[in-house]
Amino acid sequence: MTVAAGLVGTFAIPAYAFAPGTDGLQFGATAQTQLTKAQPQAVDVADDVIAAPLSEDGYDAVTGEEIRAAEEARAAEEARQAAAAAMTSYAAEASQYSAPTQVSGAASPSAVFSVAQQYLGVPYVYGGATPAGFDCSGLVKYVYAQFGIDLPHSSNAQGAAGTQIPLSEAVPGDLVVMSGHIGFYAGNGQILHAPYEGTVVRIQPIWTSDYWIVRI
Repeated sequence: MTVAAGLVGTFAIPAYAFAPGTDGLQFGATAQTQLTKAQPQAVDVADDVIAAPLSEDGYDAVTGEEIRAAEEARAAEEARQAAAAAMTSYAAEASQYSAPTQVSGAASPSAVFSVAQQYLGVPYVYGGATPAGFDCSGLVKYVYAQFGIDLPHSSNAQGAAGTQIPLSEAVPGDLVVMSGHIGFYAGNGQILHAPYEGTVVRIQPIWTSDYWIVRI
């Protein structure tokens, strides 16, 4: 019995010595606990962390990265507009060009196509009907004017001015007519035309099956 009592006493003493609230290691505040009671801490955030959308006083806050992206997009758009303006600018004022010079001989398709090829590379200009710039019907009108044929400045009216022929009979110089557009047949399923703003008079494959051939 004496031994047992001694053992009980031996184990009881440490229990009281390290009671809660003392400076004992088991119950003392750790460094992490102390930090939670300290003042707010500064935190470094990496540049690649995505910022959550913020709103302050009714105004949306944006990040520096968003501002840089917007500036780059604006610069790219300005460069695009400048390039488009350069491509569609007049080679010269339309007034500097005289009326089309008369070409000797009949307006055979081959003769018409030969004249039309002289204007490859002329910029597209809406409403243009001189070598300063052509739209689709302006090119056709200018070429035929050199043969003494006065066509209206309208793709639909020009298509109605001639005779529709089978596609199998088409030769370079005939007209390729489609809804709202016109050009010269260039052979092998291609068209010589003034396509649209930002381009030049060029030859390219016909991109649709919805067209017909007209011979003036």
